[in-house]
Amino acid sequence: MGGGVDLTLPAGELRALALAAGFDLCGFARAEPIPPEALVSWLEAGMGADMDWMRERVAERLDVRRLLPGARTVVSFACNYFHPDPPSASAPAPLARYARGRDYHYTMQDRLRAFRRALEARWPEVESFATADTGPMMEKVWAARAGLGAVAKNGCLVTERFGSYVVLATMALDAAVDACADGPAPDRCGSCTLCLSACPTGAIVEDRRVDSRLCLSYQTIENRRAPVPEPLRRAMRDIAFGCDLCQDICPLNGAPLQGGERFLPRAVAQLSARDLAALTPEQYRQLVPGTALARARYDGLRRNAAYALGAARDAGAREVLERLAGDVSVQVADAARWALARIGA
Repeated sequence: MGGGVDLTLPAGELRALALAAGFDLCGFARAEPIPPEALVSWLEAGMGADMDWMRERVAERLDVRRLLPGARTVVSFACNYFHPDPPSASAPAPLARYARGRDYHYTMQDRLRAFRRALEARWPEVESFATADTGPMMEKVWAARAGLGAVAKNGCLVTERFGSYVVLATMALDAAVDACADGPAPDRCGSCTLCLSACPTGAIVEDRRVDSRLCLSYQTIENRRAPVPEPLRRAMRDIAFGCDLCQDICPLNGAPLQGGERFLPRAVAQLSARDLAALTPEQYRQLVPGTALARARYDGLRRNAAYALGAARDAGAREVLERLAGDVSVQVADAARWALARIGA
């Protein structure tokens, strides 16, 4: 592997470029390998479920120098995405907060490009490799190493300023930076276990260790091949895409700051579980593209909404569920029939 550029960049100037690009937080860590134990044992225990990409390119995830030969520094960025529920809302949207607006990948990629342009204009000899939650980099690990925060007991990175309502991006540089963090911020969880108690499926199986197979975020977003296991469906009241229960109960999120306009909720965030279950293809094409909800796809979103209605035993949803019980999608139809059985019980 190459030795990188014989250059030391000023952290203060880089942080100013990051803020100008739109990031809320920026920190720096030395590009040293990540110990494999935590990732490998998590994968070997099957807690990655069928997220095959987590098993691929493990060597690159653990050593950023395999992605950027000569890497000497990893820059971690964070953006606050929190927006409160509107005062007029009778109930929270059944969508995770991060997914209620524009897909955060697009926003973070735009800001990475802006930062990289500024970096190249100032130091054209510096090479970089960047990703916004789409490449083989362990963003939470690097954010903690860079001092942006610490990993909480629910597995989320929690920052002092924004709590855990942040999305991350990461960039490796083949140059040194004059002020890298010495390690993660101090643990702020203490003896609190509210997040473990709040998880309705027991997905937080250990301190800072989440079993994807039990996690409703995984089941409603990534699990598109199989029905959600029946015991987990009963916990899906008000949950159709992602889950914020462990974040919303966290005392470190007790006074959240409002994020920028790029994270403002879109019209789809005003829909209830009944509305989502009843979405027509035309409404889906109008409301969902450009948001993270597209990852669940049309049938997955309606399937999840049907489960949510069944979990709530929402008798007012009987008509839409009876219609979905004959849907061409086997998963949607099965979810609707399960929900009807729950309502009739």
